[in-house]
Amino acid sequence: MSPHHVDLEVDGLKIKIAIDRGGTFTDCLGIVEGREDDIVVKLLSQDPQNYEDAPIEGIRRILEQATGKPYPRDQKLNISGFSEFSIRMGTTVATNALLERKGERVALVITKGFADSLRIGNQSRPDLFALKIVRPDVLYQDVVEIDERVTIEDYQQNPFRDDDKIVAALETDPDLVKGLSGEVIRILKKIDEDQVRKDLQRLYDQGYRSIAVCLVHSYTFQDHELAIQRITREIGFPQVSLSSQLLPMIKMTSRGISCTADAYLTPVIKRYVEGFREGFSDGLQSENSRCEFMQSDGGLVSYDKFSGLRAILSGPAGGVVGHARTSFDPADPTPVIGFDMGGTSTDVSRYDGKLEHVFENTTAGVTIVAPQLDINTVAAGGGSILFWRHGLFVVGPDSAGAHPGPACYRKGGPLTITDANLFLGRLLPEYFPKIFGPNENEALDVEITRKKFAELARQINEETGQNKSAEDVALGFIDVANESMAKPIRLIGDGIPPDRIDYEVYLNLRYKGTDNLLMILEPASGDFTSEFLTQHKREFGFNKPGRPILCEDIRVRGIGKSLSIPTEAPQAELKSMATTAISKDKQDDETTVYFANGGHLKTPVFFLGNLTAGSKIAGPAMIIDATQTIVVEPSATATILSKHVVLHVPSASNKDSEGADAIDPIRLSIFGHRFMSIAEQMGRTFQKTSVSTNIKERLDFSCALFSPDGKLVANAPHVPVHLGSMEYAVRYQHETMGPSLKPGDVICSNHPLAGGTHLPDITIITPIWDDGGKEIIFYVASRGHHAEIGGTHPGSMPSDSKMLYEEGAQTMGFKIVSNGVFDEERVRQFLVDEPASYPHCSGTRTYNDNVSDLIAAISANQKGASLIAALVDEYTLPEVHKYMRGIASTSETAVRHYLKTLAASRGPSSGAPLTFTDHMDDGTPITLAITIDAATGSALFDFTGTGRETFNCLNAPIAIAHSAIIYALRCLIGVSIPLNQGCLAPITVRIPSHTLLNPSAAAAVCAGNPITSQRITDVVLGAFGACAASQGCCNILSFGTGGRDPVSGEVVPGFGVGETICGGSGAGPGWVGESGVHVHMTNTRITDPEVLELRYPVVLRQFALRRGSGGKGEWHGGDGVVREMEFRMRVSASMLSERRVFRPYGMAGGGAGEAGLNLYVRKEKGPDGVVRERIVNIGGKMELDVQPGERIIIHT
Repeated sequence: MSPHHVDLEVDGLKIKIAIDRGGTFTDCLGIVEGREDDIVVKLLSQDPQNYEDAPIEGIRRILEQATGKPYPRDQKLNISGFSEFSIRMGTTVATNALLERKGERVALVITKGFADSLRIGNQSRPDLFALKIVRPDVLYQDVVEIDERVTIEDYQQNPFRDDDKIVAALETDPDLVKGLSGEVIRILKKIDEDQVRKDLQRLYDQGYRSIAVCLVHSYTFQDHELAIQRITREIGFPQVSLSSQLLPMIKMTSRGISCTADAYLTPVIKRYVEGFREGFSDGLQSENSRCEFMQSDGGLVSYDKFSGLRAILSGPAGGVVGHARTSFDPADPTPVIGFDMGGTSTDVSRYDGKLEHVFENTTAGVTIVAPQLDINTVAAGGGSILFWRHGLFVVGPDSAGAHPGPACYRKGGPLTITDANLFLGRLLPEYFPKIFGPNENEALDVEITRKKFAELARQINEETGQNKSAEDVALGFIDVANESMAKPIRLIGDGIPPDRIDYEVYLNLRYKGTDNLLMILEPASGDFTSEFLTQHKREFGFNKPGRPILCEDIRVRGIGKSLSIPTEAPQAELKSMATTAISKDKQDDETTVYFANGGHLKTPVFFLGNLTAGSKIAGPAMIIDATQTIVVEPSATATILSKHVVLHVPSASNKDSEGADAIDPIRLSIFGHRFMSIAEQMGRTFQKTSVSTNIKERLDFSCALFSPDGKLVANAPHVPVHLGSMEYAVRYQHETMGPSLKPGDVICSNHPLAGGTHLPDITIITPIWDDGGKEIIFYVASRGHHAEIGGTHPGSMPSDSKMLYEEGAQTMGFKIVSNGVFDEERVRQFLVDEPASYPHCSGTRTYNDNVSDLIAAISANQKGASLIAALVDEYTLPEVHKYMRGIASTSETAVRHYLKTLAASRGPSSGAPLTFTDHMDDGTPITLAITIDAATGSALFDFTGTGRETFNCLNAPIAIAHSAIIYALRCLIGVSIPLNQGCLAPITVRIPSHTLLNPSAAAAVCAGNPITSQRITDVVLGAFGACAASQGCCNILSFGTGGRDPVSGEVVPGFGVGETICGGSGAGPGWVGESGVHVHMTNTRITDPEVLELRYPVVLRQFALRRGSGGKGEWHGGDGVVREMEFRMRVSASMLSERRVFRPYGMAGGGAGEAGLNLYVRKEKGPDGVVRERIVNIGGKMELDVQPGERIIIHT
């Protein structure tokens, strides 16, 4: 035996070791057969001066305690003497590699035409109001495009689809095959293996050893990816990640990003696992040993099968499984909330007897699609920085990090939540190690936190006229942080014998025509359909009788039962246990803690290890041990169980006797969170209950709540063009229909004169009544873009419309729900009969989907109504209304402060107006002069000089200009403020009537919302000199079939669809623009290539960056994109775009970007009878009758 190994006689012991390797600490638990107490070891995850690997060191210490014999650090661990040696580990190795971008060097192999598709992603920007757009970089360093292509033979939206005919064609057409999903696949171009080999050999010669492969439709047709895998193995690549094997689910972009993450992280994981195994003399190969790692889905996997994609949430997943196993009582199945607060963020999860899974989560800016536990994260933790900003207490999302850390770390850091707890006495420095300060040998610094909070309290009191103590301020920040962390809680909630395995079978089901999957666990009855309908009804509020239910994939999960004896559930133990009150004379120490009710109170300190099960401690008190500090509030009690500490906290009443007019800035901040949370939860409901691609996938919707007189109170950060305009819609209905409204009524509206933007944006407005049903106390509204509402062309966005009626259904407003009854007859008149009554027009071509999305909006409003009712019940209506007004005042103050500061910075020229003019491609000017009153912080936005309304569809209803102004002001302020009516209170807007921005009632307006709105925004930002021009439009391509035949009058079934296409953002002082991203007034997503081809008769040939189009300059603009679409059947297409004539301008000496270009590739038969392609420029706006095989190429 090697002298480097330790060979100790351990008499056949059985030992199980569980490890949680975190970013800062590693916790180890050893369970030894025959030993009463468990062995617990906590150590730093990184301590290179003492040990190389924390888990190995933890295991070494456990073995020494378990056996009483030495295991020297310089020798490998010999476990051959144990009859059973089991290791289970959760680790943040993959997460840390992703956060620090320290993964493997990766090359991406992808279908030709899509080299940039993962970089573009879904085209949305992460921060809606950041002019300097920053998106996380991709994980690959090189790309190889493979000249191969397959597509779906037929499309889901085909009203004449004949599945039998398609299947029969499989027998005669060699280019047709049946995919794994059951869809028939057409092979357009087979893979060239010789060329693939050359390309991959080049990558290998360049040093690449990890490859990610993602081909279009490989979720159902895997042959080409498997061929590439074979070639990579022949060349010698050690790591090849195939999207089709990792995640055979539709959506190429998500699958590709996940596949790249796997290739990036798996080599890191493998190296870590191999290094870990090197710490054992047998490499964990002996029959008596077992080593498993926790996966993101909460399951365990053998070390040799642990991979990057499944490892990202390994650490947090262990926490979820832990609280599920230790805190849930099946006999009393009250759901358990898991709350894990870290330094920079807080993870929240819910367990109700089964683990809840999701398939999409974003970590370190990378959206991963894979089975994973539903863990909600909010950017608030111990290191979150505290701000006093525009009259509000703001916590995070900025974090002090580990360096410099909180102020109390003695490294010059800012005030944080940790400082607040320390200052209030809720952390005891004497029980913390002295590892702080420049030399890491000092205790936590209480004095610096006392000084900083005193300074902050002085500032707050000067600005508000109040008299808050430093302690009040610190406690206020904790209350605001608690409210922020409560948001996700409101949103949620081989080797093993067969007789010890439970199998769970899941079907991933969805309604046909939607992508909203529900993972259905096999019910006891075995009836998946009934269970799907039940869950769909519970989750979304409705079902679709008669609509087919499709199964995307099947998942089987094996659950091995632990041999350890489960601990008694804490609820059961609490009920059966006799408790003994512990008097204060039993305390181990005493301190002073500040509480909301009582101020500074003497507080006993108890050591948890000295308390026996059954001990009951009344607050105020503190319970501490080596790893935790528990604060027991004065009204609370703590009961010590065998393995738990249970806190009983009585429900607090917020119905206090605060002065009628007094505004508490702490409570104001909390109400800001609550109002925003209501709008966000409405949006979540709207998305989940909708069925259309536009709302469910592209997220083209907005939700908001309004005051009793229709003024904006709060809106979720959805689509900016809806920000100011929805208020006009609500106020119009309040003024016109308010007296006739009754409880149970809901209004539907979309007309530009009634506060609409363009007709496809249909707004559903619900009044919320007091308990007696006599007074409206709030309104809630949801606006969604319907891809088809009739008119002259499919998609309801005709580029040649001149009159409003040509653009589809219109209404000034009607009760879509009256006294609780949905009026489907009136809805049919609105969507079908009335639009079809106009010359050359049709009713909607997708009536069923329209109705479903309208019901979804009603459901979202109902969600908002219930949340507002709960808020009123918690605080009283007068209190809620008081803070509703207070939040608006706060926003007004922020805008006035910005305008005053700007005016002061301009010096002697502060009184001169800020002016700017830009021109639409038809020459129509948009002119703006902004005059700022430096004394009051008010401003006049005067659009006098803007061109007259046009005889086309570019006219923008007056509400749109207000949306552009409120959006621009929020961007310019640069910090988070509540977006409500207060933002526009200091603003006067002057727009002459019958102009482009204030057209007459009959004017066509369909492009005003997505096109002209972008130019208004450019003009406002240009006047302020904030940034250069962005792409200046939304690049809308709509197409479809069917509708009413203009000659015969026959209604032909069909479809209509449209999408907005990204471009480049403008540069600014000190930063470059972002490429391939949506800007300013929209942030909707692009349709995934596979979803697009599955639903519609198209082949997406290219989606790439238009390199070099962003303009020249030290700080250049972002590049646009190229999107090339081939049509497989005859369709009517409509193109709506701008900046095809006038190029997007630069500023401060920077060059202009390239103008956009729209090309139509026609098939034309020449005099010789030969069909040839002819490429023509169709300009910015055009209606086309596109034939099969023809293409549209859009350059933004």
